Amino acid sequence: MVEALANPEEDKGWTVLATTVGAEVCTDAEILEAYQEQHTTVEPGFRWIKNPAAIAPVWLEKPERIAALAMLTVVGLLVYSVIQRQVRLYLRTHDQQLPGNKGLTATPTAAVVLALFSQVALVQLWIEEHEVVQIAGVQPHPLLICDALGLDHAWYAAPSAHKIAQCSQSP
Repeated sequence: MVEALANPEEDKGWTVLATTVGAEVCTDAEILEAYQEQHTTVEPGFRWIKNPAAIAPVWLEKPERIAALAMLTVVGLLVYSVIQRQVRLYLRTHDQQLPGNKGLTATPTAAVVLALFSQVALVQLWIEEHEVVQIAGVQPHPLLICDALGLDHAWYAAPSAHKIAQCSQSP
């Protein structure tokens, strides 16, 4: 049901929520309260997207492409949100902390979590006919994050040409 505001000029702040929940199930206030009590959602990611420097201008003309870009953006934000949720849950249940923006924290943002991987680098070079592959910059924090996300961090421990070949093959 769509309702118009009686005096839109006087209503200085409002929230638009679309829901399939009927008025007989929940009041508007209950729906708003449930929405506001969510701690891990895609919504914070939209604040980041609104920053003009976050995404370069994209010109799309076809509605299908606009919808596809919107869908990919939402899926990306969902993955971002799941990473943050899983890491926080793992840190809380294992009494661990990671470096955050203001010291150690058990509730890092996904941006902080992903930034901890910035020092990790794959070094691959050839000396005559021999390939040399090393992973540099692996610290305990990225390994802890791998554990939190259920990822096998053995990939970092013993790099091999076979693993690298698997990852670098074109589809």
